[in-house]
Amino acid sequence: MDVVAIMEALAEQGVTVLLKADAERMAEKGKPWTFVASGAPLREDILVRTDAASVEQCLAVCLPRLRELGFSFPE
Repeated sequence: MDVVAIMEALAEQGVTVLLKADAERMAEKGKPWTFVASGAPLREDILVRTDAASVEQCLAVCLPRLRELGFSFPE
């Protein structure tokens, strides 16, 4: 899965995407990865977000939700 291509495709549709690794949570063996998608195409009350143990887990949660909202991106 090409994460950069996914992020670029969403950005081209007006979605702001953040993928973050948190050093403190990683050291604590928590869920260090955060994925957040927001922006004008996602009404003000919609924020697609999750914290997870891996990038893949973040994408598994958030990408289906973004597809449900009508966004397209590479598989």
